[in-house]
Amino acid sequence: MSEDQSCQTLSIVVPVYNGLRYLEESLPPLLANPAPELLEVLVVDDGSTDGSGEFARECGARVISSGGRLGPAGARNVAVREARGEIVLFVDADVVVHPDAVSRFSRAFSDSETVAVFGSYDDSPADRGFSSQYMNLRHHHGHRQASEDARTFWAGLGAVRRDAYLAVGGFDAERYTIPSVEDIDLGVRLRKAGGRIRRLPEIQAKHLKQWSLPEVIHTDLFKRGFPWARLMMEHPGEFTDLNVQSGERLKAVIALFFALSALAATAGIGSAWLAVAVFLVAAIANRELMTIFARTNGWWFAIRGLLFHQVYYLYSGTVYAVTALRYRLGVLG
Repeated sequence: MSEDQSCQTLSIVVPVYNGLRYLEESLPPLLANPAPELLEVLVVDDGSTDGSGEFARECGARVISSGGRLGPAGARNVAVREARGEIVLFVDADVVVHPDAVSRFSRAFSDSETVAVFGSYDDSPADRGFSSQYMNLRHHHGHRQASEDARTFWAGLGAVRRDAYLAVGGFDAERYTIPSVEDIDLGVRLRKAGGRIRRLPEIQAKHLKQWSLPEVIHTDLFKRGFPWARLMMEHPGEFTDLNVQSGERLKAVIALFFALSALAATAGIGSAWLAVAVFLVAAIANRELMTIFARTNGWWFAIRGLLFHQVYYLYSGTVYAVTALRYRLGVLG
């Protein structure tokens, strides 16, 4: 591989299943992107029945059929095998990429050690509902780390060297048939193969998904929490950043103290002022996230967002504890 890697050719891969309402907004900007490094936009139609594939073809994208309902992991694998670019940029169908993202991704692979790069959602989610704002702003905040060296990967807006991707076997489509932690699993294998993964939160995109509160909790528990906790058991010591770093674990402990103090106050066996004090400690510990909440939606949203964030820490911590116990008892199926 040559030392001058400043102009990496790039293929964009968009897996879609019945995502026409999103493609109508997310696909045209990709096809109109003027970056000279961009060779093609491949849309993988994973068995859609809403005309997603037909729309993408009419727009000028190269449309590939997955051959059946494979899930996003399998659909991406199909596309990568046919991609012509040195770099493959994965973009979810419900993500609108910022105009400068493609060129930024290409330049991010300037050193030969870098095998993958991922960006972040921006701080202005499309849907204005509480759940959508909370979920996407939490994600935006989570990817704003002090170090750009990452120990995981994110496929919502993430790029990987095609040869490195193929060398580790791509996404594990047999294990992850629905959207889950297939990207985190891929990141583990890329790192174990000796590659460097970079987190560049300045590369951004807008998320179009409309979240409900039950969807947030269900996703956190069953599509991310339990599968990710299992990966942590299988690969001890691999995950030390994002939402599993030591600082996040301390915030989970604070959330537990807040819940206990609030319950005690409600039952009349504790002081409400203690619960307020612990909540203020939680606010200080989560001040960066609170600042994002307040700047984008005002302080009333920030307070409600922080309250729900304590609930998030409680159920996330429970997921990890249950998974760890099952692993130690040898009953993790």
